[in-house]
Amino acid sequence: MARLEFQSSFKNINQKEWNDLTKSNPFLRLEFFQSLEASKSIGEGTGWHPFPAIVIDQGRLVGASPIFLKEHSYGEYVFDWSWAEAYQKYGKNYYPKIASCIPFTPATGPRIFGLDLSIKKNIVVQIEELAYENKMSSSHILFCNESEKDIFGDPKWMLREGVQFKWFNKNYNNFVEFLSQLSHDKRKKIKQERKKIQDLGLKIKKIKGPEISESDLDFFYACYCNTYQDHHSHPYLTRIFFSLIKESMPENLLLILAYEGDLPVAASFFIYDDKNLYGRYWGSKSFYPGLHFELSYYQGQEFCIENRIASFEGGAQGEHKLARGFEPFNTFSFHRIFDEKFELAIGDFLRREKTGIDQYTNELNERAPYKTELNI
Repeated sequence: MARLEFQSSFKNINQKEWNDLTKSNPFLRLEFFQSLEASKSIGEGTGWHPFPAIVIDQGRLVGASPIFLKEHSYGEYVFDWSWAEAYQKYGKNYYPKIASCIPFTPATGPRIFGLDLSIKKNIVVQIEELAYENKMSSSHILFCNESEKDIFGDPKWMLREGVQFKWFNKNYNNFVEFLSQLSHDKRKKIKQERKKIQDLGLKIKKIKGPEISESDLDFFYACYCNTYQDHHSHPYLTRIFFSLIKESMPENLLLILAYEGDLPVAASFFIYDDKNLYGRYWGSKSFYPGLHFELSYYQGQEFCIENRIASFEGGAQGEHKLARGFEPFNTFSFHRIFDEKFELAIGDFLRREKTGIDQYTNELNERAPYKTELNI
């Protein structure tokens, strides 16, 4: 008979069985979670306590979910700070809470895994019961696939939608062919931005994971930290994390560096598989006009075209992606709130938010960057 267990770490889970079960994007590989944990990017002192669910049947892994006990809402990108503030205002504790998600990674994908639907449904029930029995405020399943709504048997799980941007490789042969599909003003803008980089004399180098050196990572990490400092924040990931994933999953990594002469001046870090490219981190040592767009978007689009990768997710937020050929798509999260009064209030909030999201998505679609009969 299948047995569900909550682990206190990702360390001792069977790597092959987990990866065979969760194979959908690189962020769900056990190596990714283990690297987060080993590098102390998650764990004690971070507010991210690993608590993965696994289902074992006859000694084999048949179900799983990356679960965390959270002491805050940082690094989730489904913002519930106002919910926590409301709880505090009424003398209640919103934290700790339970979240099934990928730390610091707003990439859509399945979050509940099982060889059959009954296993998946049982995991959801156990997540719910774990929070309820330990008097936690809530359980959250973040950036899951819309199709996962079928596994939520209890209608009290509330759906929340958001918007991100994705670029689709429509079998382009080269970047020029992609540009030819854009409206005149968008095409002109991109050409101007790329020309600025050429005029500055900057050279761009794409480096796949196996060829990334530790000195490359040292430079990238300094840029990564600069980005957080510029936003008056602190980086979530430690330096050693990037060395660990370079060692354990190099085939999924891409680093793009910009050089002025022989000196690197900026970097972008991506994760990818044979279907999707995920833009993750960007930073520079000083400001160069248009360099962010070049390293974070245009070089990524070129990489997808060169490697026949179907889509490119640019990460959270950023309407400016629309002008660079990205298109809006909806994200989905599910939330279970146990206090009945807060459940009603948050449910009302989500209904009003959904109306706003629908209007926003419609407005974005009207501003699509691609040619129409009236806009060539």
